[in-house]
This record gives sequence, structure tokens and C-alpha cells, in this order.
Amino acid sequence: MKLIGSLALAIIALYLLAGIWIYLMQQRLIYYPTPLIPHSYQTLQINTGEATLNVIVINPGKSQGLLYFGGNGESVVLNADSFSRFFSSHTTYLVNYRGYGGSSGKPNEVALYADALAIYDQLRDQHSSISVVGRSLGSGVATLLASKRVIKKLVLITPYDSIVALAKKSFPWFPVALFMSERYDSLGRVSSIKAETLMLLAEHDLIVPREHSLTLAHAFPPTQLRVEEIKGSDHNSLSLSPSYYDLLQQFLEE
Repeated sequence: MKLIGSLALAIIALYLLAGIWIYLMQQRLIYYPTPLIPHSYQTLQINTGEATLNVIVINPGKSQGLLYFGGNGESVVLNADSFSRFFSSHTTYLVNYRGYGGSSGKPNEVALYADALAIYDQLRDQHSSISVVGRSLGSGVATLLASKRVIKKLVLITPYDSIVALAKKSFPWFPVALFMSERYDSLGRVSSIKAETLMLLAEHDLIVPREHSLTLAHAFPPTQLRVEEIKGSDHNSLSLSPSYYDLLQQFLEE
């Protein structure tokens, strides 16, 4: 009996330690800041009061604006050449999150939301309209912005319903909903999003399983949302498909 009791206590201790580890490590599991990569594009520095953000400007001076929020380990500057070519009628702003690409500060959900709103508010008067693209982690930032500000079009690339829902799937034995501070609840914001929306999915996405994207998709009114799946692609490779930019260009330029 003593042995069984000791084993039970050891299992409980390991369970609690694992839960504490998940809680303490959640930001490191979500954010993978990328270094500053030298480039020849214009950089706009936006001071939010708490951080200075490096925002890369593509095709400056256009009437229409486009904000891009990338993935959790993405160097957004690597999109610059393609965005310059395919979205020539837009001035595109590639946002380096706090701690990414030379931006100061450390990333967290509340900070990324505040930064997105600050960037929009600073740029709004310079453009006749602003559209928003969010990829993976950035889809959560994009839905927040689209729920709080007037935008023309919204693109969600490999989006999730919420980070909590993803964590439940990865850690099914833990009550992650009780202790996660980073939640990114896009599903809860859909009713406040009015923009025409395009959702791009990867056929073989193992990072954001298909059901999480479809849960989000089903929350939109059918007339507001268009869903496209890029065949043969996974979470990281879908932008290498020729149809990726064709679909984005068609939607944003029409």
C-alpha cells in the first residue's frame, strides 16, 4: 500500500510540475522572435509609447493600404519582393512584432493587439481604405483589428479558432483553459467583423489542424467568407504554391 501511495504521489507531482511548466513556458511556445535582416526597403518606425516597431513599407504612396501580420517565427521582410510585385496598387506595411525584426520590446497578446491598433490609427488618414492580411499567429491579430476598426478586406491564412483550443489538442490532459494568459480568441470576435473575408487553408496543415480553421470559418456568415484550400501544401509551404499569390491578388485587387 505504501508503494502504491508513493507512486500516486509521484504521478500527481509530475502532473503538477508539467502543468506549471506549460504555464511558465507558454510564451516561449508561442513566440519565436526573428532577427533583423538587412534590406533596401523603406522602414517606418512607429512608437507606441511602450515599444518602437519597425514596419517595412512596400510601394509607398498608393491610395490603398495593406497591413500584413505574419506567423510566430516569420521574418516578414522575406515577403517584400513578392508583395511589391503582386500588390502594386497597395502600399503594404509588413509589421515586425515586438522583439521581431529590430522592433523593441517583448511580444505578448495584449501588446500585439495594442500595436496593431496604433499602426492602423497612424496610417488611416494616409489611405482611402486599408485591408488586412494575417497569417497563422497573425490571423489572431488581424481578427482583433478587423473587429475594432473599419477595414476593406480581411485575409486569414492558416487561421485558428483560438490558441486555447489548439493547446487543448496538444495537451489534452491539462486544464489549459484555466491558466493560459495568451488566448487569441478569433472565434469570439467573428460577430464584430464586417469585412469581406478570404480564408486560405493548407491541405496538409499539421500546425493548425483543419478542424480549427473550419470552426472559425463556420462562424462567419456564408455570404461574407470565401474559403480556398491550397492543394499539396502544408502550414509553412502554402506560400510557395503559384495559386497562393493568385488567390490573394484576385481577392485584394477586385
